[in-house]
Amino acid sequence: MSNSVLVINAGSSSIKYQLVDVDTRAALASGLIERIGEAVSALSHKNLTGPEEAKYAIEAPVPDHTEGLRCVLRAFELHGPDLAAVGMVGVGHRVVQGADKYAKATLLTPAVVADIEQFSPLAPLHNPANLMGIRAATEAFPGTPQVAVFDTAFHQTLPPAAYTYALPPAVAAEHRIRRYGFHGTSHQFVARECASLMGRDPSELNIITVHIGSGCSMAAVRAGQSVDTTMGLTPLAGLVMGSRTGDVDPAIVFHLVRQGGYTIDQIDTMFNKQSGLLGMAGSLDMRDIHKAIAAGDQAAKLAFDVFIHRLRSFIGSYAFGLGRVDALVFTAGIGENDPAVRAAALAGLEGYGFVVDDARNAGRGGSRLISPDGAPVQVWVIPTNEEYEIAHQAAELIAALR
Repeated sequence: MSNSVLVINAGSSSIKYQLVDVDTRAALASGLIERIGEAVSALSHKNLTGPEEAKYAIEAPVPDHTEGLRCVLRAFELHGPDLAAVGMVGVGHRVVQGADKYAKATLLTPAVVADIEQFSPLAPLHNPANLMGIRAATEAFPGTPQVAVFDTAFHQTLPPAAYTYALPPAVAAEHRIRRYGFHGTSHQFVARECASLMGRDPSELNIITVHIGSGCSMAAVRAGQSVDTTMGLTPLAGLVMGSRTGDVDPAIVFHLVRQGGYTIDQIDTMFNKQSGLLGMAGSLDMRDIHKAIAAGDQAAKLAFDVFIHRLRSFIGSYAFGLGRVDALVFTAGIGENDPAVRAAALAGLEGYGFVVDDARNAGRGGSRLISPDGAPVQVWVIPTNEEYEIAHQAAELIAALR
């Protein structure tokens, strides 16, 4: 019997899930329900335990998250694996915003659920959806420990100088305005994995973690703890992303309201969903941008250059702030799969210890060192595994409470 955790990532109209064997890191099953609340919803479920991957899919109305998880349970009952047989010890929930209260995985109680709801104004697109998943799972798995793992938790070690905005303190306190950071489970996983691959204890290392996909963020990790990160009060800050601006002059908002006649909601939509690579180049897929550049598209070239410029700026900032860098890790969709972005991000930084071996950088698949042997800074590509990290933290907490 394994030691497994069902990991749930609930969106406003979706439930993404994965059953993870914490002992082996293997995914035993995975699935997704989409279009919850619409006339026709879709469920896809994969049993990954057999010699061949078994797939199951349905299209039928799923009115809410509670019924969605009932559908998930039926999928497990009909198509496996058997949750009792694989030793499911609990449910781990991805929760985006834990504010400054939660610095580690936390057993869900009515008081914790109330806090997550209270923090919803800080993550209005995410926390309410996460709560729907929590309530549905509590009903679907009565008596089973439910654990919240917060995106913000890993960054609760930021020092005040890193998380404080230069606002009047009373205003910041009243509205909980500070740098929270996100993608914490990813940064925590790859930083710990990097130390393991280097054969070193995390407490001995300074690591820059670079999570670049549709959403992008970086973290400076000293002795296993996050001391700086690019995202801020919300996931909009920092690096240029697929459809998000990253850092901009805040007065742009005032200018667009006063001179352009835009509403706050229109600007919110523009900055989050119509900007970044999509806004500049017409696509948020870096593969499309490479093709457009090869065809002579100057807008795509500028988008790529802006993306790289921001990335290099933060690498330099974090290297200087850490004082010494032992390793840099690329992860997530672009970080794991795009050698051109990795090479451009570190080009010309040899004098600071960042060197990329062209042959190693061109390789694909799995965790791999892409710097030359003996380079002052080890540069790694490490696939992120946020589902395992959530399952791992949940299982550790549940074991400690027994």
